[in-house]
Amino acid sequence: MAKLRDTIIETSLILFEQHGFHGVTVNQIVRASHTSKGGFYHHFKSKDELLFVIHDTFITYVLKEAKAANHTHTSPVDKIQSIVRAFVKVFDLYKPHISVFYQENLYLKPKYENQIKQKRDQFKQMVLQVVEEGQQLGHFRKELPAIITSMAILGMVNWIYKWYKEDGDNNIEQIADVYVDLILHALLPTAEEEGYRQTMIQVPFFYSSK
Repeated sequence: MAKLRDTIIETSLILFEQHGFHGVTVNQIVRASHTSKGGFYHHFKSKDELLFVIHDTFITYVLKEAKAANHTHTSPVDKIQSIVRAFVKVFDLYKPHISVFYQENLYLKPKYENQIKQKRDQFKQMVLQVVEEGQQLGHFRKELPAIITSMAILGMVNWIYKWYKEDGDNNIEQIADVYVDLILHALLPTAEEEGYRQTMIQVPFFYSSK
């Protein structure tokens, strides 16, 4: 049954990308999924709920990873790295979901839109809290306004949607490394940045000693 649910989601992603949310009917999804209406409605109350599940999947993933980072790490430096890496990777793991999200999110019903907004706000708040924690503990530059800094991080990573390609010159892990480097370079005070880099000499290409 779980496999059928995944098949319906994967099929609808293709159809929504090609024809738009309103250009696709439940009958078309059923036929393309090689299932029945009963099979569809066993998993989804409506096409609107299906659109919500597509949106909710990747937002739930990044929120779960952010919570795990907070639970696993004590240092805000480690926390922000883990959060950024998970956020970057979502554009590879859930690229079709995100494409449909940007294309069709205006059609979410209010009750579903509110649920998505709550999770997005939770994620934003967690990033903000890590930045504030880092500043309070002296790990991050205190002169940077925390809210602007956290929104800059979110905006920079979100833009990956516009240009990332699976068959591009760099894989998602390499892209995540670059984003972590850029963000830490902006956040860390000079003395701490140098100390941090000394511990990362054996890690990705751009951390090599200069």
